[in-house]
Amino acid sequence: MEAARERTSKMKLPHNHDKNLESVLERMPEGEKFLEAASVFSQLGDGTRLKILWLLCHSRECVSDIAAALGVSKAVVSHHLQLLKMSGLVTGTRAGQEIHYSLSDTQEAKLLHKTIEAMFKITCPSPNIDPEN
Repeated sequence: MEAARERTSKMKLPHNHDKNLESVLERMPEGEKFLEAASVFSQLGDGTRLKILWLLCHSRECVSDIAAALGVSKAVVSHHLQLLKMSGLVTGTRAGQEIHYSLSDTQEAKLLHKTIEAMFKITCPSPNIDPEN
C-alpha cells in the first residue's frame, strides 16, 4: 500500500477528470497481482477446460469419467486438468489407482464457480455447493 502511495505521489496526470482517481490509484494492487488474476481468468478461455471446470464445480470425477462425459480423450482431459491444477482451481485426491478431481476450496475457484453459474444462468445442482458463498 505504501508503494502505491509513493507511486501516486510522483505521478502527474495530464487530465485529472475524476478527483477520486488518486485515491483509487493508491488502492490499486501491484502489477504482479494483475498477472496472477489474468492467469486464473485465462483458464476460462478454452471451451473444453470450461466444461471440465463446470463439471468439477458440481461433482468429483476421475479422468475417465470426465473424458466419457465430454466425449474427448483422456489425454485431452489430463492436459486440461494439469493446467487447472497449476492455477489452483482444481484439486485431486487419490482413490486407489484413480485420482478424483474436484473444485478447489479457494476464493478464486469459488468466484469462478459463481461467474460460470451466472454466465449460464443456471442453478447449481449440487446440494453441497452454494454458488452464493
